[in-house]
Amino acid sequence: MKSVNKVILIGNLGKDPELKHTPQGTPVAKLSLATNERFKGKDGQWQDRAEWHNVVLWQHLAEIAGERLKKGSKIYIEGRLETRSWDDKQSGQKKYATEIIVKDLVMLGDDARTVSKLPADKAASQTASSAITASHPITDEDVPF
Repeated sequence: MKSVNKVILIGNLGKDPELKHTPQGTPVAKLSLATNERFKGKDGQWQDRAEWHNVVLWQHLAEIAGERLKKGSKIYIEGRLETRSWDDKQSGQKKYATEIIVKDLVMLGDDARTVSKLPADKAASQTASSAITASHPITDEDVPF
């Protein structure tokens, strides 16, 4: 039976994208994306709560993010959740990070003309791990964060 792993978010960047390259030269960008929820608290007053998401873009989408996005940019993303693990070099403990691996990116703005859908091309639409693993397995040393 098929399963589904799909994430859709609209939010704002909390800082400028962090664009780096793997040792093999593959571009990878890391974003911190905030989504907001508004609710009434126990006292009846409206409250806002931000949820922060770790977002990763690969290849062409990473380059676009590095060139065109900045802190405060509003974006729409589609992707999937992926959890990676590594051994902390200082403590030796196993660490985990759950990230959203982006497949599609839409930059949003006040003017409809500023909206630009940037679907990944056929090679980039594969997940980063499957696209690169075919020729070279990704290790923790490959991820530049």
